[in-house]
Parts: sequence; C-alpha cells; structure tokens
Amino acid sequence: MIVRSFEDIEGTDRHVRAKSGTWESKRIVLAEERVGFSLHETILYAGTETSMWYANHVEAVVCTRGEAELTDRETGKTYTITPGTMYLLDGHERHTLRVKDDFHCICVFNPPVTGREDHDENGVYPPPEPNAWGDPQLTEPEEV
Repeated sequence: MIVRSFEDIEGTDRHVRAKSGTWESKRIVLAEERVGFSLHETILYAGTETSMWYANHVEAVVCTRGEAELTDRETGKTYTITPGTMYLLDGHERHTLRVKDDFHCICVFNPPVTGREDHDENGVYPPPEPNAWGDPQLTEPEEV
C-alpha cells in the first residue's frame, strides 16, 4: 500500500514545471509504482495556451477548479471545460488548452509516465521505455 499526498511531493523531483512556463504537475503515481498508469495533479496557468499531442499515451483529465477552452485540432471542435468536466484523449488527438482561470485538473496516463516528461516541440511526451513499466531502471516483478 502506498499513501502520499500532493503536499508530500511538492518541491521534489515528482513536482515538474514545464519549460514553457505554462503549467506545473505533481506526479503522485508513476511508472515506478508498477500499477499500469500514472496519476497527476496539474495546474495550467490563467492566460496561457498549451498545445499537446499525446501520440504515445492515452490521457483522461478531470477539471477540479478553473476554466479552459479545449480545442480538438483535428476536428476544430471547441469545448468549455469547467469543474466536474472530464475529457478523454482516447484517439491521441492533437489539442490545445486556452486557460481562462488557473485550471486545476487530475490526469491519468496510460502507459504511465516516469515523471521526467515535458512536451517536445510537437507537444508530445516521449514513448514509454521498452519494458511494461515504462522505466529502464525497473524490471518486471518476479512471479511468486
């Protein structure tokens, strides 16, 4: 059993700030936990715009506070995301978030991230490592 709070990881290597300066993410569950997903609390800052494309991951996002406009860049359709709204990027959609008020959300990634990821010039996180746990330092657990 693992018990930790977002407060516990503030200021640690699990607290990632984007090079772009548009968001920060507290990554409370990572690939190293070996549960098949990662779980993050992310804040995107008011007045910013972030374009993303999770070509190597599926992401579910639940807004807990704030407001943003989500645009599916493949269809052009735009959605207003407010507290209690979820969106699921199950088709690796290229998307853009335009943040009206600091946008707080809980994100789940599959496959899990290692915790060091930041978006590249295309808004992509790198593909997971070849093993099932997404981290080259880890090996699959031994059968009992």
